[in-house]
Amino acid sequence: MSQRSTSFRVLPLIVLGAVQALSFAPAPLPGALLPYVQLLAFSAFIFYMLKAPTIRSALWGAWLFGFSQFSIGLYWFYISMHDYGGLAAPLAGAAVLLFAAFMALYYVLAVGLSRFFIRRSQGIHWQEQLLAAIVWASAWTLFEWIRGTFLTGFPWLNIAYAHVDGMFAGWASVLGTYGLSWIVAFAAATLALFALNTSKTAPKTHNFPIAFAVLSAVIGIVLGGIQWSSPHGSPFFVRLAQGNVDQSIKFDSDLLVQGTELYQQLAALPAKTPESSPSLIVLPETIIPLFQHQWPASFWQQWIDIAAAQNATLLLGAPLYAQQGSTAVYTNSAFTITAQSTPTAIQQLQLEQRYDKHHLVPFGEFVPMGFRWFVDALAIPLGDFNRGPTRQANFAVGAQYIGPNICYEDLFGEEIIQGVRDHDTLGPGATVLVNMSNLGWFGDSWALRQHLQIARLRSIETARPMLRATNTGITAAILPTGQVQAALPAHSVGVLDVEVQGMTGQTPYTLLGNAPVIIGAFILLLLGFRLRLSNQRSNS
Repeated sequence: MSQRSTSFRVLPLIVLGAVQALSFAPAPLPGALLPYVQLLAFSAFIFYMLKAPTIRSALWGAWLFGFSQFSIGLYWFYISMHDYGGLAAPLAGAAVLLFAAFMALYYVLAVGLSRFFIRRSQGIHWQEQLLAAIVWASAWTLFEWIRGTFLTGFPWLNIAYAHVDGMFAGWASVLGTYGLSWIVAFAAATLALFALNTSKTAPKTHNFPIAFAVLSAVIGIVLGGIQWSSPHGSPFFVRLAQGNVDQSIKFDSDLLVQGTELYQQLAALPAKTPESSPSLIVLPETIIPLFQHQWPASFWQQWIDIAAAQNATLLLGAPLYAQQGSTAVYTNSAFTITAQSTPTAIQQLQLEQRYDKHHLVPFGEFVPMGFRWFVDALAIPLGDFNRGPTRQANFAVGAQYIGPNICYEDLFGEEIIQGVRDHDTLGPGATVLVNMSNLGWFGDSWALRQHLQIARLRSIETARPMLRATNTGITAAILPTGQVQAALPAHSVGVLDVEVQGMTGQTPYTLLGNAPVIIGAFILLLLGFRLRLSNQRSNS
């Protein structure tokens, strides 16, 4: 076999992985094109996987596709490790490529499982094509779910996030992100099978399964038009602050006060009109870069005075420290300050309302076993934080219940819905979701826009508005439909004052979670295995 023919098979998969990497956030591609670009790129990938002459070549192609996608789609890891972590460029680049290589293994496993069930002939009968599409979607979804849960999970670049503005998006309210992934993978597989069975070399066959993909798109559009939640209380104004404090000075002992003073100034800005005065002022993750007891009482009094002057509740992020016997407890937390708060109470952690981050970031907030050497090589203030419970009491602000989440916690829809559900002892579910983030570690990269896409899908899943207060962007207010109500430009300094309507009511996904999709995908694979055995017996 010539080198040219080998490269011809390999190069398309690398290109397709790169194209799919472009589909997870707007720019350079327009947002309206993202669902179609992803669907076509993924369909072409499946086409190559089903056409591969051997399982070995299919597995190699799956790895190349995944490696290309993850190394390009997650290039911004390099910025945090090199630009802010001080890691040498070759080591930072190698770390990104190694992580991409590991993530690509999930695609290898999904393709391997699919090829085990699917005959290479792709089936002459439409029933066999339909089964092949179902098997592909189920295998892909199961390994996407494993990727999102194994070793604390990393579900970034799930194919569902390319479809926030697409015709399938309505499925997220019913089946969640993994259910949406199943629908997208099924549709892509039917397109790939259609192409295989209408080629010059393939036998003529009835391509009826593609009708199921069309039907799933129509149902998705209908589901997207259903209002799963209803207004709760009256609309109220919220201020979201974005200070754009550079990471190079955020933890500098000589400059860190400048960052907190800037956020105080943003919180204290007068409203445009008396009618638009905010009831809630949200500031990003860890805008207070030192533990609460390391600040003098006068510092906390300044925040209390701002809350009193604005007649508002302040919601801000800070690391908190407590001593429990001989054990020091550190948490990445969010808490509220009102006119009734006192400096001493804040310093002693007698907080009116508090949320401790539950889903911690590996290498950022805890050190995985065996990787202390890698963390020690970075010039980033990292440590081992303690995690809070999955379900915590939501923050009461007037008639509304605010469900906070910090940093990349909003990647995990199965955890976000815990705070939306009512709880017997912890109180009502959230009527408004709030994400407090600091993506300053990743510069002006795709990470900011990809994170916004993720937050938009959380709104669709829960039928709740999502408010995002970020240090460098993208600070935004998202409607329960997933549409962006308003946003600040990334890497700018300013406030976003928006009117928000809290919502109540439960989507099917909020009530049921991921279990129906994961169990259903497993059952469908078992069915595929049984039919495969039946076909083998009938052909023997």
